[in-house]
Amino acid sequence: MILSGLIGASVGAQQSPLPTETNAGPTQSLNNLAEMRTKAETGDIRAECGLGLMYCNGQGVTKDYVEALRWLRKAADQNDAVAEYNLGVCYERGEGVVADVAAAVGWYRKAAEQGNPKAESNLGVCYYNGTGVTRDYGEAFSWYRKAAEQGHPHAQRNLGVCYAIGSGVAKDTTEAAKWYRKAAEQGDAGAEYNLGVAYYKGAGLVQDAVEAVKWFRSAADQGHAASQFNLGACYFNGDGLSKDIIAAYKWVRLSSAQGYTKATKTLPQIELEMTTDQIAEAQHLVRQFKPHPAGESNPGELMNPDGH
Repeated sequence: MILSGLIGASVGAQQSPLPTETNAGPTQSLNNLAEMRTKAETGDIRAECGLGLMYCNGQGVTKDYVEALRWLRKAADQNDAVAEYNLGVCYERGEGVVADVAAAVGWYRKAAEQGNPKAESNLGVCYYNGTGVTRDYGEAFSWYRKAAEQGHPHAQRNLGVCYAIGSGVAKDTTEAAKWYRKAAEQGDAGAEYNLGVAYYKGAGLVQDAVEAVKWFRSAADQGHAASQFNLGACYFNGDGLSKDIIAAYKWVRLSSAQGYTKATKTLPQIELEMTTDQIAEAQHLVRQFKPHPAGESNPGELMNPDGH
């Protein structure tokens, strides 16, 4: 029995709107807080940006987005790219200010024009999705490339997507695979998934089910639902590894638990070929599973004043 086909190179699913996850920077002691405030009040740019982030994240102070925005703006008014990027995040999320995606784009652009890779990547996302700016795939590609060439993994993945589907650039699956690999090697789960699909289909590189499984597993271990389904399908079909019905059930069940529709529809097919004991064993493995953290922060995160 063969499961329904693996997820195709529908890599557009990887081009999501800007994430809203917060990056809590290094915890500051009260003494450091007092020192930072003193420096910020004298116009020290890094201190202004750092104090703004402390208020954003509630580090040593009560979380206060309005106060955070005030300090970030002071640093941004001195053309600090990190503060400009963080202001863009605040406007995109509506933290300390009414959400305004056009204003977010303006701040991302200011930071991007100074070469800030996270801002370049987010500006590319805005152009790709038409968020706060007229949709322009060529501009999206341009900003993705700038960030990707600085090693930004999410931009590298999105640049690969552009090459894979011919968005803003001529279609080139070899280039797509190259950029997926760069991001995947930094632990980007979406890129690992896309690289796995490329290996499974032989899109832009030599078809290799073993390599496909390797990358699906890496992303699945991070909790990537589509990769979990694909890994389960490979176990069920014996593609790139030995057939293992228990492992197949485990991974497809984990994917289904995240609302992945294809996985949910597939589970009954797998159960038909399993004994009660096998199902119980697989369910035990599901309960034991804990995703490991991704190797890189998300592109919509706040950035610390040292640029990280």
